[in-house]
Amino acid sequence: RGAAPSGGGVVVFTCPFVKALSPIQLIDDGKIKRVRGIAYSVKASSTFSNRVIESSREILSPIAPDLYIYADISHEKAAKDPSKQISPGYGLTLVAETTTGCFLSFEQMAQPQEIAEDLGAETTNLFLLELIRRGCVDSSNQSLMLLLMATGPEDVSQIRLGKLTDYTIEFLRHIKLFFGVTFKIEPEPETKTVLLTCLGAGFKNLSRKTF
Repeated sequence: RGAAPSGGGVVVFTCPFVKALSPIQLIDDGKIKRVRGIAYSVKASSTFSNRVIESSREILSPIAPDLYIYADISHEKAAKDPSKQISPGYGLTLVAETTTGCFLSFEQMAQPQEIAEDLGAETTNLFLLELIRRGCVDSSNQSLMLLLMATGPEDVSQIRLGKLTDYTIEFLRHIKLFFGVTFKIEPEPETKTVLLTCLGAGFKNLSRKTF
């Protein structure tokens, strides 16, 4: 992990060869059944993570009986190369799993001079706001799911989302421009969610191995 401003963390992503995507049907967001979290610190005292956890648990414990927040503490040694230095810092990630297998998450890192208790409380409150918005994915992943629907097979895909963010609304315009895919948007006032339906563009992976 690496915190702001210099970062320095490394993410390793592996994915098998995907020739074509499958239609998406995520309509039932279900109810929250468990909450998990990770309070992480990089090149910082473990007390920061523990204080973040305690602050978050004070808010979540009365409403989330199945709750566990892990502490992930990394004591990276200083690199000789200044370009590879990892910035110190700490943060909190919270993830809620629903009864239908959906995941809603929120993550935030500490700002300069921000104390651990404030970070834990603020992140937890913003996480609860994500849960109130409902939907099958959280607001930060709305655009990713819409992209997978638009590039999927020429079949109907549906997803239930919470309130659409400004980024998502602009992203829908980009999808129409680049892929020619238009979404049908059906607001549901009772649940305060939005049902989006589209017919995929049938995008396929045409890459081949080269020797």
